Amino acid sequence: MDVPAGGTPAPRRRVAVLISGRGSNMAALLEAAAAPGFPAEVALVLSNRADAAGLAHAAARGVATAVVESRPHGRDRAAHERAVQSVLEAHGIELVCLAGYMRILTPWLVGRWAGRMLNIHPSLLPAFPGLDTHQRAIAAGCTLHGCTVHLVTEEMDAGPILAQAAVPVLPGDDPDTLAARVLAQEHRLYPLALRRVAAGAGWAADPGAAPGAAPESDLWADPGAALLNPAPR
Repeated sequence: MDVPAGGTPAPRRRVAVLISGRGSNMAALLEAAAAPGFPAEVALVLSNRADAAGLAHAAARGVATAVVESRPHGRDRAAHERAVQSVLEAHGIELVCLAGYMRILTPWLVGRWAGRMLNIHPSLLPAFPGLDTHQRAIAAGCTLHGCTVHLVTEEMDAGPILAQAAVPVLPGDDPDTLAARVLAQEHRLYPLALRRVAAGAGWAADPGAAPGAAPESDLWADPGAALLNPAPR
């Protein structure tokens, strides 16, 4: 964590992680945030499913959890998202990380978190947005595949790219073996991206910044990730 000239550490950014299942990326973020000097704290883990296995993991780590199921709201997505927003506000959340949150968000919620909501996607975007990315990469004959951390915008999987990590597609790979290789990089990349965003999160809250605008940054020299974007596109 950066320490200003006065010697007082900068406050850690309060992060909510949204999950729908086991939350392995959430667990990676929790582990990273526990390290001394990490500029963000996971203050809340929220799920749209009461049976999401990741909730128990978060609770065991002493992190507040919340469940906002969509079923009580039927097809009223706006009502569900208003309930989610209320919980985020109640916990003083400053940044949101989507980690296997299986809901397509409306422009209403995305707009309220413009520039402050991150997602991790299992492909090297803009290639293979959406589902079944590993099968599609194999079918396309790709020799490289990977994962992307990006800012969330109204268009799915199309927001400014913050960081990417690549893995080889090996002979004999199937979707499961390739997914496991990519997931290992996801667990490394997401904490790196969150660290970078949280350390300079003032850009996100700048009222003069364009919606969804992202800061320029130097190349992230992480030797374990093949591709790290020097500046969001």
